[in-house]
Amino acid sequence: MKKLLTLAVLAASVSLAACSKKETEEGAAAPVAADGVMVVRIGHAAPLTGPQAHLGKDNENGVRLAIDDLNARGVEIGGRKVRFEMSSEDDQADPRVATTVAKKFVDDKVNVIIGHLNSGTTIPSSRIYYDAGIVQVSPSATNPRYTQQGYANAFRVMANDVQQGKALGEFAVQDMGAKKIAIIDDRTAYGQGLADEFEKAVVANGGSVIVREFTNDKASDFTAILTKIKGLNPDVLFYGGMDGQGAPMARQMKTLGLSAKFLGGDGINTAEFMKLAGPAAEGVTSSLPGVPLDAMPKGPDFKQRFEAKYGVIQLYAPYCYDAMMVVAEAMQRAGSAEPAKYLPEMGKTAHDGVTARISFDDKGDLTGGSISVYRVEGGQWKLLRTLGAAAEPAASTAP
Repeated sequence: MKKLLTLAVLAASVSLAACSKKETEEGAAAPVAADGVMVVRIGHAAPLTGPQAHLGKDNENGVRLAIDDLNARGVEIGGRKVRFEMSSEDDQADPRVATTVAKKFVDDKVNVIIGHLNSGTTIPSSRIYYDAGIVQVSPSATNPRYTQQGYANAFRVMANDVQQGKALGEFAVQDMGAKKIAIIDDRTAYGQGLADEFEKAVVANGGSVIVREFTNDKASDFTAILTKIKGLNPDVLFYGGMDGQGAPMARQMKTLGLSAKFLGGDGINTAEFMKLAGPAAEGVTSSLPGVPLDAMPKGPDFKQRFEAKYGVIQLYAPYCYDAMMVVAEAMQRAGSAEPAKYLPEMGKTAHDGVTARISFDDKGDLTGGSISVYRVEGGQWKLLRTLGAAAEPAASTAP
């Protein structure tokens, strides 16, 4: 009996070792469901709780709409019908939580990661995905460092902060006529990175940064910083950060009588910003990578279908939709959902998306990215100008 048990244990060990070796060699092979359809597992990560939850759910719903569309088409990969399924995790916009989420996705052997939302969570998690050989496509992390690490599996489908900061700095000096500019950032990888690029562009265009202050992405009282800035009488106050801090900052500027024009990046270009800021939102200027949805051939249809299901688009949902579609096309071209097999196809992307015609450079960055500048007028974000390769004619040039 003891010999039989020993032989059974040895046989099981050999079998497990063989399976382990096979999985290591083949990567994240898609499982087959009971109905015989191959399941492709999509990992999505974003803050789904806390002050940025509205943005995280917006991202999640963008991926979900793409998956619904793909499944409705009955997509085949390598001659087999597939079903895309999403596993969505809450990274709380916290780098430490994000790395835990990343390890869970690796253990779950997902076929791709769409995310994370924030640069501060995308960058630390990217090393984990790189080591595991999982393709990662960020729809919204704009810090240049994400794609400058030399990771061949890292891609993004929107313009980065070098492009966005440059456009905003030029706009502040040339279009808004600002000579003296104050900067506040939230010290996250996104906020500080965007502010750094903005400052470079201001100086390059002959403007002067008279003060640089910082806060954090949990703050709500900016009275002390704004009081200091008010005494310096800047023409423009630039904020690098998200709407959860940008909105109370705009309100407190009004309360203090700070006359500087308020300028920010894509982090404040949301419906939530206008809701939280109230009347103080009027006249605020911000940017958003890409051209307006209404100017894209597929934009109006996407907006109508998305908002019928999930409500008003907050910010990055269209980019999430495009990210999912780009990955699905790469898998189809490769005839495989295994990351190692479809990764070479990612670099060949030429996708007419909702947000842009998407192709990637050798770093995984979007090529030819454009930046649109908006201002709140009459309680709505109104297009001022689109700058860059895909620029549209200006709708308004009011300073």
